Amino acid sequence: METLTAYLGLGTNLGSREQNLSQALQSLANSPDLYIVRSSSIYETAPWGYTDQPSFLNFTVEVRTKLSPVELLELAKCIEKDLGRQKNFRYGPRLIDIDILLYGNKTIHLGQPDLDIPHLRITERAFVLVPLTEIAPEIIHPILNVSLADLLEKVNGKEDVNLWSPAPTLPKQLSDRS
Repeated sequence: METLTAYLGLGTNLGSREQNLSQALQSLANSPDLYIVRSSSIYETAPWGYTDQPSFLNFTVEVRTKLSPVELLELAKCIEKDLGRQKNFRYGPRLIDIDILLYGNKTIHLGQPDLDIPHLRITERAFVLVPLTEIAPEIIHPILNVSLADLLEKVNGKEDVNLWSPAPTLPKQLSDRS
């Protein structure tokens, strides 16, 4: 399998939010099949969908991986479970959430829960587009054929996405995984 660039979105609104993001980032870094290239700043955002819940902290990471989309999803779900995420209702509060936003320039619809690439609602969510555009404004959406920067200009809700902290320090990783 070739090495591809993928973008992941991470979010949390329960417990120690910064610690949740830090632990998820460390867990990603500990994967022998994934190399974290860079991350966005962390943003505090209003809840989306179901609004009667605490605000979220969100950020995105660029990774290089040889994992297939299914394997990358399995890794994300395993990390969520290991960090204590419980099944909840749609758009409900969560200890940690890791979504595959983009996987190379591929379009993938396997009919599996949580595996539509690019992420189906990426164009509707300022809390995804703000941090994603921070690290990859030039990326072209593989279906819409428009840059992330152009999508960000058109999305509603940017006023609800507020800088929380600079990009986290990336955890140490094995140098031969790229």
